[in-house]
Amino acid sequence: MIEKGPRIMSTPHKVVVIGGGYAGTLAANHLRMRSDTHITLVNSRPEFVERVRLHQYVAGTGEAAVDYGTLLGEGVELVVDSAARIDTAAREVRLESGRALDYDYVVYAVGSVGATPSGVPGAAEFAHDIAEYEPARRLRARLAELPADAAITVVGGGLTGIETAAELAEQGRRVTLVCGQSLAPSFSTGGRRYVSGWLSRHGVEVVEGAVASEVLPDAVVLDDGSERASALTIWAAGFGVPQLAVASGLSTDELGRLITDETLTSVDDDRIVAAGDAAAPSGRALRMSCYAAGPLGAQAANTVLSRIEGTEPKKISLGFSGACVSVGRRAGIRQFARKDDTAINVYVSGWAGAAIKELTCKFAVARIRGEARRPGSAKWVKGDPRPARSEMTVSR
Repeated sequence: MIEKGPRIMSTPHKVVVIGGGYAGTLAANHLRMRSDTHITLVNSRPEFVERVRLHQYVAGTGEAAVDYGTLLGEGVELVVDSAARIDTAAREVRLESGRALDYDYVVYAVGSVGATPSGVPGAAEFAHDIAEYEPARRLRARLAELPADAAITVVGGGLTGIETAAELAEQGRRVTLVCGQSLAPSFSTGGRRYVSGWLSRHGVEVVEGAVASEVLPDAVVLDDGSERASALTIWAAGFGVPQLAVASGLSTDELGRLITDETLTSVDDDRIVAAGDAAAPSGRALRMSCYAAGPLGAQAANTVLSRIEGTEPKKISLGFSGACVSVGRRAGIRQFARKDDTAINVYVSGWAGAAIKELTCKFAVARIRGEARRPGSAKWVKGDPRPARSEMTVSR
């Protein structure tokens, strides 16, 4: 009789997902397509934040936090902490708490942050950011202290600035929107005209062709030397990214996004795969957006799964179809675009546009929940919206 030895169990593949936003959370759920994978999601807060609703949260017309218990599939471990550095030699993610997480693969999905420019005096001290949950919470509290007729200035004529200004104007607030060169530059002529008309009807003073050159405690100074009274200034003019890749000695673009190849794999280390706002495939980043984050999260997870299986990962394929913007609670625009993200003169506005925007916000979260129930279920428009390749400067 031959005596059988103990059964040898295979060691689970350890994947650490850094960042619990739209890209990271979907990636964590998608990775569950393999049952032999141990997935750890590292996020700085215990709740998922719907960043596309932060303007509602600030205005008090909606909430932006969602319990991770309703989003993460069984087997995904949530660690509430912040990553300080990726030690590629030791294959460890070192956390701010001092803890270290071993990994076989990392999904780098740290997202984006507000960018208050150092070159604008007073902006960092006196302007409020709306790009993340904690600054938005402080802004909401400050707004509640203001008299109803206090002058408010929103700096930034993109979609975040428009939504913030519109939300506050609909509540009867006195708002000035400083747009830079133009209002809603990514929209078609007709779409911009609709947004401009709505803001005008609701009392928003739109300042185009000017930028904020200084922020004072009670005013905003424009580059033409004029000064606008402002009891509260909200900065919504651009985004940055966390500098984790830089701190970890990985190749980045000038903004700090991780440089990857077309499979979303770091050009320095094939065990690090990026997704979302902090990824720059071939140095040509896609537009920072909730729209792109989810599909990139799924594609990053697919790359990790391919490497585990020993197969060649597929190149990214994601085409844009347009963008949505809400203007208050009862109106909005669904702007259509080509796959390369250039707007066409086709859009849906008014109550129908608002309904589409709301459905879009709900779909982004529903897709994450769908991955929790059935990993691999996410679908998206295929294509490559980025400009032609060019020589890129890589920094460290």
